[in-house]
Amino acid sequence: MTAEKPSGGMDDFTRRYLYLLAAVLVAGLVWWLGSIDFRVREINETLQSDHTLSDYPYTFRVLSLENGIAEVSSPRSAQMSAIQGLRILFPSLQNASAVSDEMMSAQEELARVQSRAGQLVSEQEDVNQVRWVLDEKWLSSYGVYVQ
Repeated sequence: MTAEKPSGGMDDFTRRYLYLLAAVLVAGLVWWLGSIDFRVREINETLQSDHTLSDYPYTFRVLSLENGIAEVSSPRSAQMSAIQGLRILFPSLQNASAVSDEMMSAQEELARVQSRAGQLVSEQEDVNQVRWVLDEKWLSSYGVYVQ
């Protein structure tokens, strides 16, 4: 007589393969959890809870925090003027002149709100400097690509 394997059991190869696959998944999970910057998330929650910032159509957010330098997203930079960003934020300004009262007012409001975001970030104990970074991802979502 021959011994029969119980049905539903796994052979050695399948069992080893599943153990290896589980180990790879656990390692991937540990790596992913290690790459999450919880401090950046906390600062971004602070920014989101501020009424001045939450009421503005652009979401300022900390992209990274390393060695006391917080990189914060911005809809304007030397690469792209505030006017271009404001025309995305406020479609009613599409045809407004760069020197119109509406555009000047919108620029002043952007400067005020961005200054508020910078103030909130710089008030954090572990932040020594705020570095503004053009939000190219946000711009590309509106079909604007910066070179």
